[in-house]
Amino acid sequence: MQPKVNTMIAPPRWIRRPYHRDWLMSQANDLFDFFQYRSINPKGGFFEFDADGNPLGGDNPVRGIHTAARMVHCMSIGHMLGRPGCDDLLDHGMKFLWERHRDSERGGYFWQVDNDGPLGEPTKQAYGHAFVLLAASSAKFAGHPQADQMIADVTEVIEKHFWEERYGAVAEEFETDWTPVPGYRGQNCNMHMTEALMAAYEVTGKVDYITKAKQIAELIINKHARSCNFRVAEHFTENWEIDYNYSGNEMFRPSGTTPGHWLEWSRLLLQLFALTGRAHDWMPKAAQELFISSFKYGWDHEKKGMYYTLDWNNKPLNRSKLWWPHCEAIGATHCLSEHFGGDFHMLAYRRLWSFITNHLIDHEKGGWHEELTEDLVPANSLFAGKGDIYHALQACLIPLYPTTGSIVQMIYNEIKHY
Repeated sequence: MQPKVNTMIAPPRWIRRPYHRDWLMSQANDLFDFFQYRSINPKGGFFEFDADGNPLGGDNPVRGIHTAARMVHCMSIGHMLGRPGCDDLLDHGMKFLWERHRDSERGGYFWQVDNDGPLGEPTKQAYGHAFVLLAASSAKFAGHPQADQMIADVTEVIEKHFWEERYGAVAEEFETDWTPVPGYRGQNCNMHMTEALMAAYEVTGKVDYITKAKQIAELIINKHARSCNFRVAEHFTENWEIDYNYSGNEMFRPSGTTPGHWLEWSRLLLQLFALTGRAHDWMPKAAQELFISSFKYGWDHEKKGMYYTLDWNNKPLNRSKLWWPHCEAIGATHCLSEHFGGDFHMLAYRRLWSFITNHLIDHEKGGWHEELTEDLVPANSLFAGKGDIYHALQACLIPLYPTTGSIVQMIYNEIKHY
């Protein structure tokens, strides 16, 4: 049941208003301006930045695979929109993924590399491979000549090593020689794999991709989140039993549960619902429940903003307010508004953008603050600065397009007739 909204203060439908649409594109352009012209590392890959916009890591920074892959995805979007110069970054990123992250001997893609090659005892993680598949799919929409080769390569790796058909999900991590890293299964990599599988389905038409995406959603949301009153469990045993006491990496595997992922799944479920012929009624219902739960438990009703993590008693665990949950909330509110109508989601949409522009967008130095304290002061306890365009760019662009597919598919549909 939706919370009641006073109709006297119900918002206008901003996403239909020319001024708001121009404002969204202006914010997207600001993000491109911040990242596009300073990101290319001449030694390969892309720089990440401190709070002032200066490159991090000295002469030999560590390059995570998700950074390169997300940049390829975003520069594919920029190129498709008609932004000059994005094609150079798209080329640069595809080359780096193929020549430096890819293990040409054993197959797969290394999680981290530097100037000298794979870092330390390199692992191969499902999270990284999901973003390679997303990047290659977006690059194919943008017409990159290497996209088909990369889609085929990473798909084979996912199918051969990561996919576990008996559970309908992907395993988490392997050593360089494909020895399994035992003892853990995670929802985060599976959520992003769902995103990537849907993108691959859109650009190739191969049904196996969407079948796998549906299986993951069934396991993570229709089984486990439903059993937890539509709170998304993050951490599992190898047999996909919820591990309520897990404590790991605070950035990628934080303790407790993460309301931002509830919002991300809300959007992805509605996309999956559309791509599967609107045949699974549980998906939009679950999307609505996840959205309501995220704001009921995850929103700081006193100081504003979405808490990073909660414990299983629905109390704030990490009280930081990160940029990406608010970005995902924008995408979710837009998709839910388009699907369900009404004023509730538009009120949330308007309040979210007001919070973002007043607290997360860095109007002085450019880019977005990626982390705030509980009291909404910019901080760097988890993130060193402004390392990523992916979440913020999608928040700006998703509301400008229909919700019947991914943002890349929608842009492609718009331009293919030109």
